[in-house]
Amino acid sequence: MSNQSNRVSEFFDSESEASNLLWQYVKSLSPETVTQLSKPSSAEVFQVMERNIMGLLGHLPSEHFGVTITTNRENLGRLLASAMMSGYFLRNAEQRMNFEVALRGTEADDSEK
Repeated sequence: MSNQSNRVSEFFDSESEASNLLWQYVKSLSPETVTQLSKPSSAEVFQVMERNIMGLLGHLPSEHFGVTITTNRENLGRLLASAMMSGYFLRNAEQRMNFEVALRGTEADDSEK
């Protein structure tokens, strides 16, 4: 029990926060920026993220089952980190796809001239 409380106090320790540049960066963002970054840029990204999270948690249809998920702070943090990494990956993939489509369109325009 004391080991768990030590881990929690370490989590909130200001020295460990200072060494985590990502956490410092996230804390420095304005609420508007966090809101903008939290929203998927397209419906496709939203659907993939939704399927990913359902896959991590397990999915039973809500009309037939009352599902309650319990976890601890550490596992919830890991789930959040996983969802964030998936979101960043999907956003980068979406940007790359859009870039490639635009590049193909430019190449097609050049070949027609």
